[in-house]
Amino acid sequence: MTEEAKPALNRKSRVVTQGDRRSPNRSMLRAVGFTDSDFEKPIIGVANGQSDVTPCNAGLGKLAEIAKSEIKDSGGMPQMFGTITVSDGISMGTEGMKCSLVSREVIADSIETVCRGANLDAVICVGGCDKNMPGALIAMARLDIPSIFVYGGTIKPGHLDGKDLTVVSSFEAVGQFSAGSISHDQLIDIENNACPGFGSCGGMYTANTMSSAIEAMGMSMPYSSTMSNEDKEKGLNTQKSAQALFPMLERNITPKDILTREAFENAISVVMAVGGSTNAVLHLLAISSYMNLGLTIDDFEAIRQKVPHFCDLKPSGQFVTVDLHHAGGIPQVMKMLLNKGLLHGDCMTVTGKTIAENLKDIPDQPGSDQKVILPVETPLSPEGHLVILKGNISPEGSVAKVSGIKSRRVEGPARVFNSEEDCLDAIITDKINEGDIIVIRYEGPKGGPGMREMLAPTSAIVGKGLGDKVGLITDGRFSGGTYGLVVGHVAPEAQVGGVIALIEKGDTIVIDISKRRLDVLLSDDELKQRKEKWKPLPPKYKRGVLAKYAKLVSSASIGAITDE
Repeated sequence: MTEEAKPALNRKSRVVTQGDRRSPNRSMLRAVGFTDSDFEKPIIGVANGQSDVTPCNAGLGKLAEIAKSEIKDSGGMPQMFGTITVSDGISMGTEGMKCSLVSREVIADSIETVCRGANLDAVICVGGCDKNMPGALIAMARLDIPSIFVYGGTIKPGHLDGKDLTVVSSFEAVGQFSAGSISHDQLIDIENNACPGFGSCGGMYTANTMSSAIEAMGMSMPYSSTMSNEDKEKGLNTQKSAQALFPMLERNITPKDILTREAFENAISVVMAVGGSTNAVLHLLAISSYMNLGLTIDDFEAIRQKVPHFCDLKPSGQFVTVDLHHAGGIPQVMKMLLNKGLLHGDCMTVTGKTIAENLKDIPDQPGSDQKVILPVETPLSPEGHLVILKGNISPEGSVAKVSGIKSRRVEGPARVFNSEEDCLDAIITDKINEGDIIVIRYEGPKGGPGMREMLAPTSAIVGKGLGDKVGLITDGRFSGGTYGLVVGHVAPEAQVGGVIALIEKGDTIVIDISKRRLDVLLSDDELKQRKEKWKPLPPKYKRGVLAKYAKLVSSASIGAITDE
């Protein structure tokens, strides 16, 4: 294609840069560095999640600057703007955690608002903490302009006594200390060594799960999802990401071309293969809803039954995400899935090539000197680890993460708590017994509001040595660091009168993974009588962001979105 034949790349921004009537607009742009020649160039947004709030985002500014510089050198005009983050690890177990899932919507709304308001031609989003990623993808889906996501990178593991540590190690240490299995000095040693630098939580927790899913969907560059924030290659990958925007602009490749139903199926397959977070169900449903693809929670179960779990990663496994990267990263995992017919190879990606074309030169098998990626033929489990359970407690569905658990069916008396805090107190003070089924309710999207993660109580259970001996169900959700006999996303939630609101202390609950059931052993008549007596709890917040969220948010079973 000759230079003269190239299409104009300023499809959107020309409405503010072209013509005499736009002289005031150009005057404002000159004040931020535009010159005469720049008004013909595409204006590209750089959504920067830099923040000192969390190590997940503290190293993003340098990457955003690299993207900005490369856009300028490649013939575009970058405009950087900020967006927010909430640190799950810091807010976990507090009221602040109610803002975590809310932040996904705020991030999406803020990116969409700036891009629409400024009539940007394309956008590159640089994010770290786990809500940055689905938030950015939701915005990209709404905008449908050429878009690329840049993951800020994972944190490197901490080390103590020859063992790798992550932030989950510190959460579990709290339970170990309360159980008397470690000393206070050991608790502080773990605290001091768990998070050695910048980057998102190191295991296959939600951040690395979502970065892997986004790479699998084709919305980020190959290998980008498992790099360390602090390594030089992350900057080089960011540079390549910015460069890739220009061919996308020329061909007008937008999210509608990439985020197809098949792309989401690829993401689900990769999540199952790597043992990813339960939050992937929530976030992928949310993103897909803006593409009108008809993806449902049942599709996760259908794919789970076909895809083996063959990557040995924390929280239930041995290794951290940088180990996966050194073993071949997500491209290696995808190549193995593709060879088994478990991946759609014809999906378009931000490289301008299909998945199959991107994977053409990836070896069929990883090197024999690594233990992270197992052969597909001898996996950790022949099926995926995220099981969708239904039953009288969760007719719309719930999500269980079964990697690393021994029991496929548990039955026990309910121990009912109307908040995470009350439950955690009971665990720490040894009021939970072997065989109990903990119920944490009124922590759903509306009831919390905000659908808090339950890492504090689940880690305390593990730390107490009860990981295989106590079940837990909740209309809240779990951190990607959670594992054990736990079921989240119970829908309908308690606040709207779901059956979980009707359970009483001592009721028998059955979690049956094999039959994919979650039931309380009560008759329909008994449940009907209890429902007639039930009244919703009054709203916990009258005004502000949490009040607005509670009014707008949908069921977890369709992604907990706010504009259904």
